[in-house]
Amino acid sequence: MTLTAPWEDLVTSALLGTDRRTPPAEIMAPGQDAPVALLDAAALHTLRRRAGLLPARAAARPEPAPRDERRELPEPARRRLSQLLADRSAPAGTGGRRGTTPDLTELLPQWLTAANDHGYRAPAAALPALLDAARGRNDLRPHALAFAGPRGLWLARFNPDWKFALRGASGSAVLPGAQDPEGVRQLWEQGLFAERVALLAAVRARDPDAARALLATTWPTERAEDRLMFLDSLRAGLSDLDEPFLEEALSDRSRNVRATAAELLSALPNSALAARMAARAATCVSLDRTGGPTGPTVIVEAPHECDAAMQRDGVSPTPPSGRGERSWWLGQLVEATPLSVWPERLGDRTPEDIVTLPVLDDWTDELHAAWCRAAVRQRDGHWARALLGPPAASPATGPGASSLAERAKLLATLPVSERASWVAEFIAAHGLSEAFQLLGVCAVPWSGPLGRAVVDALDIARDGGSYPWSFSGVMGLAERCLDPAEAPRLDILTATPDESEGASPGAGGYWSEAFQRLVSTLRLRAAMMSELSELTELSELAELTDEPEPPGTGPVSPSGA
Repeated sequence: MTLTAPWEDLVTSALLGTDRRTPPAEIMAPGQDAPVALLDAAALHTLRRRAGLLPARAAARPEPAPRDERRELPEPARRRLSQLLADRSAPAGTGGRRGTTPDLTELLPQWLTAANDHGYRAPAAALPALLDAARGRNDLRPHALAFAGPRGLWLARFNPDWKFALRGASGSAVLPGAQDPEGVRQLWEQGLFAERVALLAAVRARDPDAARALLATTWPTERAEDRLMFLDSLRAGLSDLDEPFLEEALSDRSRNVRATAAELLSALPNSALAARMAARAATCVSLDRTGGPTGPTVIVEAPHECDAAMQRDGVSPTPPSGRGERSWWLGQLVEATPLSVWPERLGDRTPEDIVTLPVLDDWTDELHAAWCRAAVRQRDGHWARALLGPPAASPATGPGASSLAERAKLLATLPVSERASWVAEFIAAHGLSEAFQLLGVCAVPWSGPLGRAVVDALDIARDGGSYPWSFSGVMGLAERCLDPAEAPRLDILTATPDESEGASPGAGGYWSEAFQRLVSTLRLRAAMMSELSELTELSELAELTDEPEPPGTGPVSPSGA
């Protein structure tokens, strides 16, 4: 047999089949079947191709992984991390019968948050699985990349599947300190995007003026999407000193950058933009003091045009589909106006009184929605409380915010304890059907009154005889957010109740499984937190007794990932 037949001809015959494409004649031996001849020729051709390969030039060895000075995980927590990363169960809230086994995938973010709070570093062997998990879940990325640390970012450079870690904002870069201005400059000018975002955030945290000056050095040459991300970092520590930079950004060539700059300026009540917006809004909203059957009334005259000056200040001229132009412009003006303008403008009234004033010509919803957005943007708790109204009030007839999404955003402006109390009273008055979004803004673990309100409402739903699937979202939240100390109190709910008349067939068994899973998950969370606290407790004990830490519990030099 000769090997003069081109490799491509052999491949073509193999793909089409020897019946449809006869192999080249020079590879055919007398009496030999065509398929056998083709395979023999391919084997010889392959051997020759391999024998003719020249050795590749050795690539430069990569730089060693950077050091990570954080503490090593305790062994029980290390085993727990492996278990969480290996789990592939369905996420909570997907409906259907899930049995009594805890959903480990939903506990991983909580575990990572706690590990980061304790100052642990990720084990080198766990980095690939950790990056794979973060790749598949956007909600996991901030926690996972922070835990992976500088070695995770180093490792991500060698696998295209992990390039998201190099693009996104992350605190995983090794950042120069304030005493190393040259290192800061070099990293800012030459670093990866993730490193630059992390650097800007770190500098902003310790010296807002220095961060703004650093950003200004390269601002004109940055890409639009990068300018937007960098500008967004100014939210942390936003102050009146940022106004000149943000005013210049109002003339940026990117519409998104202009809109973000306008939003940040409107959050500064003393800014020139806030004053301009207040002047415009004042011409649109006024008080009719003459009275009538209902007393003083708010009068609204929406803008008739969106001129160039308004557009420069962030007012979008084109409304979404189905929205009127004038109402769209009005909402943006009121949203960007300092809330301190309205008490004096509307008869020296408090926010609580203002939101109860009647508004002519069906402008109530538009005006109140704009005030809600302003309260969220300006983090004004007084206005947020007024717009929320009492928890027992019907969402449809409340004083300001009728949408649950608006209520959730307003709640987020209030202190943690106040949020929990408000939502607990809301659940007691209205049940769980409308509480899911509100529960999402409450701190974890839930406070005692809030946790008890949720459990009591679930118990009432169980007694109603319906299936638990319509409450699977709240049940999933309870598994992640209820205080683990509540587990013993819930044991009684794990029993299968007697089936009442009119109950859905088998509903009691489903509820029993759901509560068993809840109790099991709470106990698992308690074990997780205990495992992560083990090293901290040993360190504190060593400090109290003036004894050295047990072997293996202090910082160790990281091995290469």
